[in-house]
Amino acid sequence: MDYVLSGSDYYFFTPYVYPSTWPEDDIFRQTISLLIVTNLGAFVLYFFCATLSYYFIYDHSLMKHPQFLENQVYREIKFTIQSMPWISIPTVALFLLEVRGYSKLYEEIEFPHGWLQLIVSIISFLFFTDMLIYWIHRGLHHKLVYKRIHKPHHMWKITTPFASHAFHPLDGFLQSLPYHIYPFVFPLHKLVYLGLYIFVNVWTISIHDGDFRVPRIFRPFINGSAHHTDHHLFFDYNYGQYFTLWDRIGGSFKNPSSFEGKGPHSYVKNMTEQKCSSPSENGYKKEKLGNGELTKIE
Repeated sequence: MDYVLSGSDYYFFTPYVYPSTWPEDDIFRQTISLLIVTNLGAFVLYFFCATLSYYFIYDHSLMKHPQFLENQVYREIKFTIQSMPWISIPTVALFLLEVRGYSKLYEEIEFPHGWLQLIVSIISFLFFTDMLIYWIHRGLHHKLVYKRIHKPHHMWKITTPFASHAFHPLDGFLQSLPYHIYPFVFPLHKLVYLGLYIFVNVWTISIHDGDFRVPRIFRPFINGSAHHTDHHLFFDYNYGQYFTLWDRIGGSFKNPSSFEGKGPHSYVKNMTEQKCSSPSENGYKKEKLGNGELTKIE
């Protein structure tokens, strides 16, 4: 993040905003600048990528699904706008530690071993963060914290790309925490870290975009939109972020109903109104969809 901060200082903050007597490495100035840059960057990334996904990838027929809420897109965006500034506060505290040199982020790359380390660090970042997010996400489903923290995100049963960042602030920060922990534990190149930060935000949008197309060879391993849609519908499955590994280890893996011809697209296509209810389970009712699957409703 110090690359972004340095560029912002050079091109904007130093010549146009702050007095020349205020040093660029002053901790209070860095905090203010990081708050501005983090919020601006997050909103630009969210609106740019989610809008592109919504208009060019998202299947708008899903909006006919009976569990798609009235004015849902507006509500997803509103919830995100209200939450992001709060999420940014603890996030900036971690960025500040990185900028001030307390992490293991580095700049130089030595050939050839440095490039090998770069590749290994990317792979380890994905698996490390996927593992921690799995357990954090699963913990957020515990009855003691779910209703207060994670429930708002499960308001959206049939998601759009704009639901990707529509979290309670504490929920959003906790699920992003593994990305910030990694560079304090393992060496990571600064540009790679910045690129991965962008990637994880784009990936988060992609698993909410309703596009279930995945090459068949990757279906057993990649936790895509089809898996995450079933998580929103059926609640107790597919907590992972990128991979299905920890869901398989933790016994929470569910083969996506869409891969079996029973997903939301099939329901909308068939457009049946037949529904039935079963007794409540763990505080949640179950509603039968037209495809015969059960989805938990509150």
